[in-house]
Amino acid sequence: MDSPDQQQVRILLAEDDAAMRKAVKLNFVREGWFVVEAENGEEALALARQHRLDAAVLDVMMPKLDGIAVCKSLRTEGSRLPILFLTAKNDGEDRIEGLKAGGDDYLGKPFHLEELILRVQRLLRSQNNEATEVLQSFTFDDGGSIDFDAFEIVTHAGEAQRISKRESQLLRLLISKAGQVVSREEILEVVWGYHAFPNTRTIDNHIVTFRKYFEKDPKNPVHFTSVRGVGYKFNAG
Repeated sequence: MDSPDQQQVRILLAEDDAAMRKAVKLNFVREGWFVVEAENGEEALALARQHRLDAAVLDVMMPKLDGIAVCKSLRTEGSRLPILFLTAKNDGEDRIEGLKAGGDDYLGKPFHLEELILRVQRLLRSQNNEATEVLQSFTFDDGGSIDFDAFEIVTHAGEAQRISKRESQLLRLLISKAGQVVSREEILEVVWGYHAFPNTRTIDNHIVTFRKYFEKDPKNPVHFTSVRGVGYKFNAG
């Protein structure tokens, strides 16, 4: 599988009908999107956990795990990934079940590919607008603040300081997913990119630095915690 560009939109397409999956993928690729494919629900859930994605298109009726179960699992884990359901059952009850599970949109089969693309584009716009609103700056309740775009912080002790672009990106990623465990893989992919994977110890060093900046007691962190074998979690308070 080819690797996406740094700024390329990444879509998970989970559909057990190979012909339909091929047709949808072709049209998504024409939009300039990078497509991660799954042919059953278990595969879809694994890929959603492994990759940094911008949206997911999930068929409801899939082998091993249906699309609604995939969505429920992701939402339980704290994922805010925009999800659109595809289904042959287009009645009101199924729409309600999908939305209750945490889905963002719903499209019944058969559908026009142009409508599907427009609906995915709407999900992407909503996600981008929300991210822009949330991630400009952050202020800690117990002292300290971050200006992500200016690469400037005020430490817990009240000292103004410049930080690197990479430090800002890592802080932005962790804080944007407050309360969620962010895997080492996602951090490496988002902050360092596909082709420049550093030693994972580098991430540990950054976390140690962040604790010095923002924790009252860096040896007993409240905000920046490690989850053994998985990654890191930011807690706002």
